[in-house]
Amino acid sequence: MAPMEDVTDQAFRLLCKEFGASMVYSEFVSADALIRSVNRSLEKIRVDDRERPVAIQIYGRDVESMVEAARIVESEASPDILDINFGCPVKKVAGKGAGAGMLKTPQLMLNITREVVKAVKIPVTVKTRLGWDHQNKIIVELAEQLQDCGIEALTIHGRTRSQMYQGEADWTLIGQVKANPRIHIPIIGNGDICTAEQAADAFDRYGVDAIMIGRATFGQPWLFKDVRTYLDTNKHDDTMTLDWKMDVLKRQVRTSVAYSLREDNALKECKRTELGGIIHVRRHLANCPLFKGIPDFRQTRVKILRAETQEELFELLDEARNRIMDFENN
Repeated sequence: MAPMEDVTDQAFRLLCKEFGASMVYSEFVSADALIRSVNRSLEKIRVDDRERPVAIQIYGRDVESMVEAARIVESEASPDILDINFGCPVKKVAGKGAGAGMLKTPQLMLNITREVVKAVKIPVTVKTRLGWDHQNKIIVELAEQLQDCGIEALTIHGRTRSQMYQGEADWTLIGQVKANPRIHIPIIGNGDICTAEQAADAFDRYGVDAIMIGRATFGQPWLFKDVRTYLDTNKHDDTMTLDWKMDVLKRQVRTSVAYSLREDNALKECKRTELGGIIHVRRHLANCPLFKGIPDFRQTRVKILRAETQEELFELLDEARNRIMDFENN
């Protein structure tokens, strides 16, 4: 499961892990915020043993802060892997030189990677993109250089920073990196894996060691279960009925709210409410693929995005289920 800001909190990671995700990643964490002991950032690096193996991902723009943050993560969270984010394309991150912004300063990227690897005992991995823009797709050479810094795996998102999340992911360069005889670390492919068939094709066509799934998990955390079944049997998982999936969505709501309401003495200043859990989960539900193709579903989707209680969401989910049944029967 890909690291996603405001998505891959501990509650969602545990759900995806249960449904077959081999590895889960935290939301990315600012190195500067960790150093300043910002409560929200400390909360992001909390690890539950049930989600292992788990990776904590950090981002920053200078060697010193990244090294210090890496040591904090190792000592406070003891994750199985420390992942460095060199791929986030959003302006507030990349525009300040962090995330995918590092693709404009590859030497600094390599310096950070090398020093972080030296600073911690746990495995260090990197997630990045093909390059800054179409004219600067540097990933084939960069992959070797990152490997030389001591990382133990590399995740490549098949877009440049300038593409953001638009257009189709280009897996050809991911395949070139994997086919490079000088590359001996695992290569993880990322981008536009939305179905079990696409997952199987990525393995077959590009030879990657693993695939990372991100936005396609919105509204269907069971995708990992279907992918795993398909990879093993070349068939979809027919145990996942409509009623089963709707129950999973309701469970996701309850889990998100419970996570939002939980008390933690170490994080007293984090004011959590039921509404916080609802806000976190409702965009997942609104983007559920189950609802695609249902005529005039837009107003129901808007209501889901505006719901403020569990009861409201459950009523809307029941309504959606009935509309799906009617649509399929007609």
